Amino acid sequence: MSEKPAPADTAARQQLEPATADAVRAYAARTRETADQFAAVLEDIAENGLPAVEDCTPWEELREAHLARLAAQRPAVA
Repeated sequence: MSEKPAPADTAARQQLEPATADAVRAYAARTRETADQFAAVLEDIAENGLPAVEDCTPWEELREAHLARLAAQRPAVA
């Protein structure tokens, strides 16, 4: 992907409210940070190989922890 947005007719584009534009920029920054972290992990694996199985967390534990986090964020239904 290109760093620059594709040229477009600015008259045909709907401008965002300043708060909305700030929220979009914040989301882009979080997404970029996550991508950078993922890339760093892949680079580490490429440089040093895969970690030992004993040093890894089973995916089932990761899934259950994530589901518990999601359940805690969601309000209980009566």
